[in-house]
Amino acid sequence: MFAVFESGGKQHRVSEGDVIRLERLSGEPGESVEFDRVLLVSEGDGVTVGMPYVEGGKVTAEVLGQGRGAKIRVIKFKRRKNYLRRIGHRQDYTEVRITGINA
Repeated sequence: MFAVFESGGKQHRVSEGDVIRLERLSGEPGESVEFDRVLLVSEGDGVTVGMPYVEGGKVTAEVLGQGRGAKIRVIKFKRRKNYLRRIGHRQDYTEVRITGINA
């Protein structure tokens, strides 16, 4: 059984027990989080597709922790123009474990 849900502008395909990193969510470690924007649920041979979301579909997860990703370095450079810019970015994330899928 798996589901596809939307969080933070991105779509994630998950099964029960999966650990994934999502865009930053509010919540302390150990708290439960529910996602109701479920796009698709598959149980064996049966597939339920939402238009745009599955009616009554819900994915529940447990927050494992908050963190920041690795630093991404961005360099802008134009030759012979005396132009060089260095920028760094670290994206915040929330790590969650999927505990249940309801269709």
